Formats: sequence, structure tokens, C-alpha cells
Amino acid sequence: MISRQLVRIPGLQLPFSSSSSSSSAQLLQYRNLSSPPPKDNNNDQPTPTPPSNPAPEPDLDPRAPTPLSDSFGANQHMPIDEALQQRLRTILWQFRAPIRYAFAYGSGVFSQGGSSSSKKKPMIDLIFGVTYSQHWHSLNLAQHPEHYSFLGRMGSRVVSHVQDDFGAGVYFNPYIEINGTILKYGITNHKTLLHDLQTWETLYLSGRLQKPVKILRDDPEIRLANHQNLLSALRTALLLLPETFSERELYTTIAGISYTGDPRMSLWSENPNKVRDIVGNQLSQFRRLYAPIVAQLPNLHIRGPWAAHAEEEVWMQQDMSPQRRANIIRRLPPSFRQKLYFQYQRKFAIPALEFEEMMVGKTPDEERLVRKEGGEFERRIAMDVQGVGQVVRGVVKATVAWPSIVQTLKGPLTAGAGRSLRYLRDKVGKWVDGSRGK
Repeated sequence: MISRQLVRIPGLQLPFSSSSSSSSAQLLQYRNLSSPPPKDNNNDQPTPTPPSNPAPEPDLDPRAPTPLSDSFGANQHMPIDEALQQRLRTILWQFRAPIRYAFAYGSGVFSQGGSSSSKKKPMIDLIFGVTYSQHWHSLNLAQHPEHYSFLGRMGSRVVSHVQDDFGAGVYFNPYIEINGTILKYGITNHKTLLHDLQTWETLYLSGRLQKPVKILRDDPEIRLANHQNLLSALRTALLLLPETFSERELYTTIAGISYTGDPRMSLWSENPNKVRDIVGNQLSQFRRLYAPIVAQLPNLHIRGPWAAHAEEEVWMQQDMSPQRRANIIRRLPPSFRQKLYFQYQRKFAIPALEFEEMMVGKTPDEERLVRKEGGEFERRIAMDVQGVGQVVRGVVKATVAWPSIVQTLKGPLTAGAGRSLRYLRDKVGKWVDGSRGK
């Protein structure tokens, strides 16, 4: 069960108002594109709801989910330069098609350091979560046909088919200029994003949200699922790390999860020092993102004082007992966990029928106990102290590789030949800059 109240740490400012009704109205305002964009006078102040947009009627359905508290997920909201934030929000209002969830990421939003052979400003990366992919592309094709490659002329049905049925379920339009800003925006279905956050089926979208991003439009479902995603990233990192490690090593391990198996890291099309540069230049953002979650884990102990804005990193120590490690393994995302189980079935040479009996047939009470403490199989995996990290890393690589390859192959189709060559040239340039900076 995920805690509904994150631990507060110094320096965390809540991006939501103090009342549940005003928070709901604010989210509704962002989804209602017929109303004017909100004023953003202060990066940390809640946006007032216009009088013309009244608060929604309360949902009295007893089956309705309990709303999240205003402070839940506050760690996911990163402060950025006010002018940049206003520019990003203004960009969103140039799309008439409804955007349910949106975030900006990458070097155009957060510094990644390193040298650069070009004085051009980096491209802004955006991801839009939408409810109905085909409907969204139909509206966007009518408004911005120039954003699409030749696929756009085939209609929204073909575009949404390419988006949803190949790779990780994302359709990118790169090198789009809006209000003088060059950006790349990706469209994904809300259900696809939610599913990857919960299961780690591809780690393509969930991997991006394991690093600091700027959320531009929030959604309660995604906020809750991303909390699970961050917890899973932390638990996976613990399986890859020794008993004692530094705060920087923790964040570097987490940031490297989504790049393990990414073909761009081995094809001279990405900065080889990217993970190191991301963590080195965004240490305070990583601390903001993970500090409340670290405080939740009973098997992770911080050695020494730890403040939200401390200049010196701290050291951490994890409980390496089989029972604690088995609990971590059992709580990994379902799709990812099944792949790990399969690898250990082969490693331990467990017959298929015996393995199936171990995985199914438990009563609800037995399942709850296994979920809480881990069963015999999980404890056996946990006792493989020397090998579990290698196996987990192999599962991460297998999970990331294929969707990333397919997304890369989709590039020339979705972006067109000209923009794909430009994108490849820029990526190779980053690899060259990163190699020089070693």
C-alpha cells in the first residue's frame, strides 16, 4: 500500500493550493482549453481559478476513488526559471487538441553540463499524454499539418496506428518552432503512460519520469502511478548497489536504468557521459525528487545529517538481509518482476510445472503475506548476493532495448528524412562533445 502522505523535507514547496476543491478546479482549468491560460506570476504560487469557470459538482458516487491530498506528489514538481516556465505553458496553449498530462525534460529544461561545439540553444523536449490518440491527431492535423511527415497526409488513423502499435507507444514531431522556440513533442496515450509507470513493460516513458522533469499539466492518476514508478526505481537501484554507497551513486544508478540497453548509447549518437552529466548538474533536483521516498524505506539508512539543500552528499547503508531483499524483489513492477523470475527459473534449473506451482495457487491470505515479506523463491533470489545485480541489469537491458530500437526506426517515418538526418547530426555532435569531455 502506497502512503498517501509524503514525508516533508525542508525546501519542498507545494505546487498546489491548500484546499482540495481549488486543486480540483485548477486541474480542470488546465484541461478546459476553452478558458484562457492561467497567469503565472509566481513559480510556487497556486493559479487562481477564473470566475467564469466554476468549481465542479462534488462526486457523490461511493465507488469514486479517494482524492489525493494536496501535498501528495509535491516532490515531482520541479522549480525552474519563471520565464522558461511561462514560455512552456504558453506553448501548450498553441494546441487546440486537449492535453491531459504534459511534462518537459532534457537539456533544454535542466542543465546537463558538458561542453558544446554549438552555441545554439538546445531543443525543448515535451511529452503529451492524451485520452484518445486518433481524435487528438485528427484535431492537431487540422491545426498544425506542417508538424507531420508524409504520414500526416494518410490521416489520423494511420498516425495513431504507428504511435500505439509500434515501439513504446510514442509519436514524435521534432524540430517544431512555436513562438520562437524549437521543440520536439511526443504524443502518447494516457493509458499507455499509466501502464508503463505501473508495470515497466518498456521503461521508455517511466524511465524518463525517473529523472527530474517539469510537469506542466498534472493528472492525479499519473501522479500516483509515478510515485510507484519512483519507488520501483529506488528499489531496483538498491539491488544493483552494494551495502554502503553515496547519494551520488544512488542517483547515478537510477538515472542509468533507462539508458541501459538504449541503442543510442552504443551507436555514436549520444553523449557517452550523459548519465554522469545529468546527475552532476541536477543533484539538488534528484534530492528533491527522491528524498521523501528514501525516508519511507525502512531498509535504507542515511549516515549523517541530510538537509534538502545540503552542499555535501551523504552516505547511505541498506539492509542486506535476505528477508529485506526478498521484500524488494516482490515489490518490483509486475512485468519487470516476471522477467526477473523467468531468468532465475533458468538459472536455478526449476522445472516448468514446479515453477508454475510456486507462482500460482496461493490463497488471498498467502498472497498478501508473500506480497509483504516475499516468498521462498524471492528469498532464494535475494541470497544470490553476487549474481542478483547482474541478472537485474540484464533484465533492464532486455526491457529497454527492443522498444528503444523500434522507436529509433520509427524516427524517419514520423519525422521525415530531412528532420531525421538533422536529429542524427545533432546527436552525433553530442557524442563528439561528450567524448572530448572525458
